[in-house]
Amino acid sequence: MRPYKISVLVFIRNAAGELLLIRRNREPNLGQWSPIGGKLEMGIGESPHECAVRATRKEVGLALDISDLHLFSMIAEKAYEGGSHWLMFLFDCHRAIRSLPPAIDEGPFALHSRQAVDRLSLPETDRLALWPVYDQHRHGFVALRADCTPGMPLEIHVDETIGLSEPPESQTFR
Repeated sequence: MRPYKISVLVFIRNAAGELLLIRRNREPNLGQWSPIGGKLEMGIGESPHECAVRATRKEVGLALDISDLHLFSMIAEKAYEGGSHWLMFLFDCHRAIRSLPPAIDEGPFALHSRQAVDRLSLPETDRLALWPVYDQHRHGFVALRADCTPGMPLEIHVDETIGLSEPPESQTFR
């Protein structure tokens, strides 16, 4: 039986609307770009919102209140990279970052326009699911599940949406 890992991703922009991303120096997603994030400290009962505030302060030095965050997605990934299952909470940060933070042990940071993100080295599930979810749902909410079983087509199912006129269809990616 594979355990669940619970994490958050925080989408932060500067005043010009460029997105802050980190190029990961370690697994998962070594060498690829992603939003900042962290794993919940479950032993202390940390909530996803508290984790997002803590991870943002720790990684980029941006002090947030929970009210600075909007939870726009929850994604359950089954068998990510053939390993653990992940339950991820995606947040849109409503406080702009003022400058590029210095690199941390997890990797260097850079600011990218949304269009430039599509040309970066990204994890497959991010390219096919996470960024389209950001584009379509960051002002609303969507709950998804993704079957990432190696050797199988990536299947993404929409379980619930809020803030859209019609829920999108479930998708299979090859």
